[in-house]
Amino acid sequence: MKVFLFLLFLLLPDGILSSDCPKDCSCSTPESILCFQRRSSTIPQGVPTFTKNLYLFANGIEGLTTEDFDGLESLEMLDLSQNKLTELPDRVFEPLTSLRNLDLSSNQITHISEECFQGMALLERLYLYSNHIKTIHPAAFNGLEQLLELKLQGNQLTSLPALSMPRLLLLDLRFNVLPSLGPSDLQTPNLESLKLAGVGLTSLDEELMASLRNLHELDISGNQLETFPQALKEARGLIHLSLAGNPMGPLKVQDLQNLGELQELDISNLSLQGLPEEFSQLFPHINKLTVAENPFNCLCTLAWFPSWLRAQGITLERTEETRCHFPPINAGKVLERLEHRDFGCPTTTTVTTSTVKTSTTLPIPATTFPSTTRDIPVPRPSDNPIDTEDDSPLPPVPASPSSSSMDPEEEQHFCPSNTCLNGGTCRLDQRGQVECTCLHGTSGIYCEIRHHHPASPPEVKMPMATVTADAPDISSRHVTSTSILLDLHRYIEMRPYIRGIRLTYRNLSGPDRRPMQLSLPASYPEYRLRGLKPNSTYNVCASPLGSPNGMDSVCTEAHTAAQQHSTTGAQIEDKRLTTMLVPAIAILLLLVLIAAAVGVVCYLRRKRAKGHLDLDCEPSQLELEGVKAGLDNGALPQKQPELMIPEPAVQNGNLEYEVLLLQDHCSSNNNMSSHKPSYF
Repeated sequence: MKVFLFLLFLLLPDGILSSDCPKDCSCSTPESILCFQRRSSTIPQGVPTFTKNLYLFANGIEGLTTEDFDGLESLEMLDLSQNKLTELPDRVFEPLTSLRNLDLSSNQITHISEECFQGMALLERLYLYSNHIKTIHPAAFNGLEQLLELKLQGNQLTSLPALSMPRLLLLDLRFNVLPSLGPSDLQTPNLESLKLAGVGLTSLDEELMASLRNLHELDISGNQLETFPQALKEARGLIHLSLAGNPMGPLKVQDLQNLGELQELDISNLSLQGLPEEFSQLFPHINKLTVAENPFNCLCTLAWFPSWLRAQGITLERTEETRCHFPPINAGKVLERLEHRDFGCPTTTTVTTSTVKTSTTLPIPATTFPSTTRDIPVPRPSDNPIDTEDDSPLPPVPASPSSSSMDPEEEQHFCPSNTCLNGGTCRLDQRGQVECTCLHGTSGIYCEIRHHHPASPPEVKMPMATVTADAPDISSRHVTSTSILLDLHRYIEMRPYIRGIRLTYRNLSGPDRRPMQLSLPASYPEYRLRGLKPNSTYNVCASPLGSPNGMDSVCTEAHTAAQQHSTTGAQIEDKRLTTMLVPAIAILLLLVLIAAAVGVVCYLRRKRAKGHLDLDCEPSQLELEGVKAGLDNGALPQKQPELMIPEPAVQNGNLEYEVLLLQDHCSSNNNMSSHKPSYF
């Protein structure tokens, strides 16, 4: 009998007798029992007293009593998640004197009473997330001095009891309604991880953050923070930080300069258009970065980003959601997969321009962030910039600083080419965002909307400015009967702050004196007015783009030359007439020759009829067909790009054509083939 019992003990897993394992449970190890989906509303009976780990998740348990845990003093882990618990009786877990881990997540609990967790002095982890908890008694967590982790996310809390937990390392309060938290709420000096996503924060308490000196992980995503929290500027020990989904707008370099220990950063969904290149120097230890759902301008100022990711081996999370928004050529492309050439970075150039008396070398504006310089070229000036009543786009060019009131010591930011559309001028502000100033008749963030019927510009009163003859701000030269070349070198040189030039001109000699306006970038030192009337006096004024009409306006007068009558046109007409007459005369001569041949044939027939002349051949009908075709075509065409060669034709070695004017089809014993037309 003893031998039989011994063999039975050996056959059972790890020596557990079948009578020691609760019904519908698995007892694979002596200390762990797994009861999964038992479909019972109560705790299983007969759990061995030596059990240390009891897993009862998704069993359908609806209530607990103190008697359910009698004799389980050795239990260290109790998992009651995903059941149907709605309340926790007072001191229900008191028999579990060794319990260290309690998981009550994903139930339907609505309230935590004062004595729910009494007697649990050794508890280290308490998980209450994904319930319906609305209230927690202020003393509910008293006595849990050994607690290391407390998870309350996904409940309906609107207030939080003061948490005095000296050993707490992780606190998860995400997705409750806790818009304000102060140092009195969290007396947790050793806290390492604080998760406050989606709790409605409008600010982050500086005193609270100062008290959490051991904090390494902070999640404040999905809140209502409109500016970068001042409290984070001194949070030097952070390793993981999430700012995603806050309406705080673009980040500044100085906001992040003290966060050099970061290894993981989430700045997705912050409406970022770009990132300054200093970003790569701020985080030498970063290995995971999330910048998804931002409308990036994939211009030259962002060309450093993909190569930096690859060079440092940084993992870009949510790669497929990190795409370009602008310019159109890159819109929708995955940012990480772009090469440096895809950002349209120009080469460094300088432009040398000259006035009547002096020569000046103008440095090219550069796109800069602090300690960063990128050179931008000035495109070649166009002779046809957009007029205010025209829909044709102005070639995009870099723009000058945006305002005359800007501090001259402030670092300027210039746009790369191809940024603003339809002739708009642009600049990059301190945060690297694009600002476009649109021409009349266009609108939109990038001047991408063109109005089909723009309103006519108002009548502009053009004050005459007094300029010296020695050094006028604008002058005219290379005047023709229909154009005037304007010299704007001095005007631009004397006004380095302007971002563009408004040119207004009108004809003082004609009946129509309505002013015409043009908008030019400040990078056009010369511009030619075209389509002018001959022998007319024009008044031309220049003023800074964006300034009130007449403000800082400089004017000049220029007289177009009289129209000169030359023989050039007549010579061209003569050439055209000669070109048309030569083929016409050739065709006439051909017809005369054919007529002569026909006359010879008629003469021979008449002579044969009279003199009984014997011929073995009949005249060809080719000549007659040619004459008929010529008559059917009527008069000679006005344009004849090429001459049709009458058949048959033989091409000789001199690339000329010998036309057989008379072809007879004579009877012959050798059956010689007739000539066929050549199409080559």
